[in-house]
Formats: sequence, C-alpha cells, structure tokens
Amino acid sequence: MSISREEIGSSFGMSQAAIRERLQQLGPWFHNLNLGGVWTAPEHFLGDYPNVKWQRFAAQIPADLSGKSVLDIGCNGGFYSIEMKRRGAERVLAIDTEDMYLHQARFAAEVHGLDIEFRRMSVYEVDQLGEQFDYVLFMGVLYHLRHPLLALDKIAPVVRERLVFQSMLRGSDQATPVPEDLSFWDTAPFQSPDFPCMYFIEKRYAGDITNWWIPNRAAAEAMLRSAGFELLEHPEAEVWICRPVPAEIEKHQRGIWWEGEA
Repeated sequence: MSISREEIGSSFGMSQAAIRERLQQLGPWFHNLNLGGVWTAPEHFLGDYPNVKWQRFAAQIPADLSGKSVLDIGCNGGFYSIEMKRRGAERVLAIDTEDMYLHQARFAAEVHGLDIEFRRMSVYEVDQLGEQFDYVLFMGVLYHLRHPLLALDKIAPVVRERLVFQSMLRGSDQATPVPEDLSFWDTAPFQSPDFPCMYFIEKRYAGDITNWWIPNRAAAEAMLRSAGFELLEHPEAEVWICRPVPAEIEKHQRGIWWEGEA
C-alpha cells in the first residue's frame, strides 16, 4: 500500500503515524515542535511556544553560527538547540536534569537529522565542564531554581561571547537606576515597585512546585550585572543578550565584595 505525502514524516524515515505514536510515548511535551508534520504540543496554553517568543529575538542571534559552540542549559524538548544547529553551530551541547525532556529532545534532533549532544546535568555543574562556549542559552530556568544567583555565578565563566537569558518576570517592568549605596535608615527605595525584587514562591505557582524565585525586571538585570555580565540588548520583554566582562566575573568569583574592595 502506498503512503500519501501527508503521511511521510521526514528524512528520518518515520511515517507521521509512527512519529505521532512516539510523541505520545514521550509526552507530555512543553515545547511545540514540528516533527515531520506532527506538532508535539499543538494546544500549548502559550500558543506556538517557544516559537512565538523566539521570533521576537531571533534577529539578535547571528544567522550563521558556523564554527561556534553552543551550550543550551535546561534544553527541555530541544527547540533552541535545534535552532542553533540549524544556524550552523559546529557543536551544540544541550543539558537538562529531567530525563523526560532529554528523551524528547534526542528524538526531535533525530527526526531533524541534527547532531546535538545531550547530557543529564544541572546548571550548578556547568563549571565542571572545563570549557567555554561561544553562546550560552539560559532560557526559562532561573525561576525554577532555589539558588538562582549561584547558578549565574556558575554560568558566567563558561560564556565566551554571549549569554542569551530569559526569565519569567512579575511586578514592575521598569528598571530605574539604583544608588550606589543607601543609608541604613533610608527605607523609601524599598517601597518603590521599581526596586530590584525577587518574589519567593513558598508553595506553588501556576500549579508548579518547581517555581521558586520570580524577579521583576530590575532584579533580573541587577543579578546579571552582579554575576559579571554587560547587558547589550533587551529585544523581548523577558530576554536579554549579554556579554561577559572577564574582570567583573573574576572579581565576583574571588568574592572580593566580602573584602570591602571596589
């Protein structure tokens, strides 16, 4: 019996029916991917996610990543890893702590015929890789961490050229300058909604027990600077393109702030 054009999955050689069955086995999916004409999460509550977000900042990532290395921290179903490989990245290492997501991402990469390396690894372990990556993606992970600033401190030395950072935000979307110092008795700045603030989630948020700390915009930017990054672009409400500043990173890694040095 012949197979119709619509039933042909991809160069991977699987029919759409076979792909659909495999998706069911690997689900549920958070990333909505087009795998051989079959969508992994067509009814995502955020729409065609994360493509709808990606389209708002895709132009800020070089169209040609030939010769570049990429680390995708918290790769989930592999959307961003796949996009980086499609742009010609020589090496893409995608990490996550959830086996389900790694299985999904591996399958998605196989369907697309892309050579992507996957590892089960925590963000707190990236400094143990012993190497730098030209581009590091840290998308939608920060607010799932109990120790978010520690994670940024671990990431900073690993970035050679750019950090692409995204976090859910709540509270004020303004980021007014904060004084270099404040008097102990000056409590007024803390009443401002624009002051850097992290909202602690003691129980659940959106039904998710892994949501811990949600920053406002000012806090997200302040944390990035504190870890040693220069903020270059803010192309999307939740996305920043950052450049590592080696001197600042070294200062923070040495813990100079405890010694009272500038």
